[in-house]
Amino acid sequence: MSYAQTARSLIISFLSLLFMALAPAIAQEPATPPAATGMEANTTNDGELFEGKADAPVTITEYSSFTCPHCASFHTDTYPELKKKYIDTGKVKMVFRPFPLEPMAAAASMLAKCAPPEQHFSFVHKLFSEQKNWAYSQSVVDSLMKIWTDAGFDRESFDKCLKNQKVLDGILSVKAKATQELDINSTPTFDINGEIVRGALPFKDFDKLIKSKLAKK
Repeated sequence: MSYAQTARSLIISFLSLLFMALAPAIAQEPATPPAATGMEANTTNDGELFEGKADAPVTITEYSSFTCPHCASFHTDTYPELKKKYIDTGKVKMVFRPFPLEPMAAAASMLAKCAPPEQHFSFVHKLFSEQKNWAYSQSVVDSLMKIWTDAGFDRESFDKCLKNQKVLDGILSVKAKATQELDINSTPTFDINGEIVRGALPFKDFDKLIKSKLAKK
C-alpha cells in the first residue's frame, strides 16, 4: 500500500470513529440554517475561493495544515498585516489550500470546505486562531463542533460534512498534486507567483518578497 493510500485509510478510520461519537447528539439536534456574514466571496473560473482582487499582480497560494502550530502563527501574527497592506489594497490575491498532515487536520479541512463561500475564510482563520482550544483538546469532536455551531451551523450539517467522501477526496487530491508537482511536503508552504517559500516567515520577509514581485510587473 502506498503512502497516499495509507494516509487516506487512517483519515477514513478517524472519521468513522468521529461519526460514532457524534451519532447520539445529532439525532437530537434539529437543523437550522447557517448565519449570513455579509462577506463577499471571490471565486476563480475553476471555482476556487480567494481573498483580494481577481487581477491582483501577485498571487499567494498557501498550503497549510490546521493542526500545524507554525501555520497558526502565520494566521495570527503575519496574515493581519499581509491583508491590510496587500490583500485589501488589491495588490495580492490570496488562495488557501488545505494540506492536512494527519486525520484531525483533515476533519477540520473538510469543515472549512463545507462552510458557505461567504464564510469560508472567516472559518479558516477561526480554526487557526482557536487551534490550541480544539487540536489539543481531550475531546476534539466536541471542540470542533463548538466552533462549527458558533459559526451558525447545526450539528446535522457537521455530521453530513464529515461523511462527505467527495469533499475528503477533493482535499487529498489537491494535496497529492501539490506534493507531486511542487514538491510540497511541509506546512506552511507558499507559492508566490511561482516561487515556493517554506515556513511561517515574519511579515517583513513577506513584505520583501511581495515588493520584489511587484517590481517585476
